[in-house]
Amino acid sequence: NNMNNHTITYNDLVNLGYPKATAQQIIRQTKLNMVKQGYTLYSNRRLGTVPISAVEKVLGFKLLLNE
Repeated sequence: NNMNNHTITYNDLVNLGYPKATAQQIIRQTKLNMVKQGYTLYSNRRLGTVPISAVEKVLGFKLLLNE
């Protein structure tokens, strides 16, 4: 579990209580946003790790993680 650094995976979202499909959708949307900002490495389908701050932008609120 990589909660102590600044990235998050779909599994982390599931562990936070999001349904599987919702978690996948959040990650997918986050990756699209990252690509739009010019971070083309996020267009890789196999990459499932995204910055927590980018996920928070998609969700519209801060995730309360055990920092």
